[in-house]
Amino acid sequence: MSTETLSFLLLMSLINLPVCYSADRNDEPIIGVLAQEVFSPKPNQTAYIAASYVKFLEAAGARVVPVMINQTLEEYKTLFSSINGVLYPGGGVSIISSGYQRAAKIFYELAIEANKRGDYFPVWGTCLGFEQLMVLTSGKSQLSYTNTSGIALPLNFTKEVKGSRMFKAFPPELMSALSSEPLTENSHQWSLGTLTYSANEELRSFYKVLSTNSDGNIEFVSTVEAYNFPIYGTQWHPEKNAFEWSRPYIPHSPSAIRTTFHMAEFLVSEARKNFHRFQSKEDESKALIYNYNPVYTGTMSAFEQMYLF
Repeated sequence: MSTETLSFLLLMSLINLPVCYSADRNDEPIIGVLAQEVFSPKPNQTAYIAASYVKFLEAAGARVVPVMINQTLEEYKTLFSSINGVLYPGGGVSIISSGYQRAAKIFYELAIEANKRGDYFPVWGTCLGFEQLMVLTSGKSQLSYTNTSGIALPLNFTKEVKGSRMFKAFPPELMSALSSEPLTENSHQWSLGTLTYSANEELRSFYKVLSTNSDGNIEFVSTVEAYNFPIYGTQWHPEKNAFEWSRPYIPHSPSAIRTTFHMAEFLVSEARKNFHRFQSKEDESKALIYNYNPVYTGTMSAFEQMYLF
């Protein structure tokens, strides 16, 4: 076979390779999920991540790196420059003083700085993570007690939802179901009241409210997205519908499952706009969640599986 023929065949094989990367899209996004302290620590079990958050992101085409608590600022900066977004999960630790809070604050500030200089970096908060975002943005905690621990609710969409990034690609029939059926699971006792939001200039100017809910006494903010940053929050749990089964109030209807995957797809699509990379494939491999094994905890916890660190 001649050199010219070999060169031609090599060229054709390269042309037919699948394209996994383009100038404006990262098709291999990696998202950090923030760990938090366990209630009763044991040796080598001082922090955890619920596996449902990992599955939530993986189902939409992302890989996951655990963001460990109590790391140095330099370690967090290095990790920030290596991943394409961060998720603050729900849980039960302090949003004023904890390893979770400290790491969340560092990544929030790094994300604000990065986005201001054109480095698109999404931040997502679910339940406790939503509450953490409200404190980080306003500089203080102003949450109200609500009777919303273990209940599924429909969303009361605001007029802002029509121009939102988060719900732009949702099918009309799913939007209708979200507004009329109890598809969003709530597991929180503290909420941002809509009156509090309206009275706070920092929150009002930073976030648009996409939905509200009520416990019968207090109307609270349930979904937000920032006006000028890719920062998002849900007081409810989109990941639970498809991946958690230990509580009877978690919805598992077809529309509930579709909600999980549309929310995940949106967040991962935001992470695809970021181009941070680990310095080497070896560093990347060492950081991934695949290095840890989830433990079945469904008989003793609200989580079917947990990663323990």
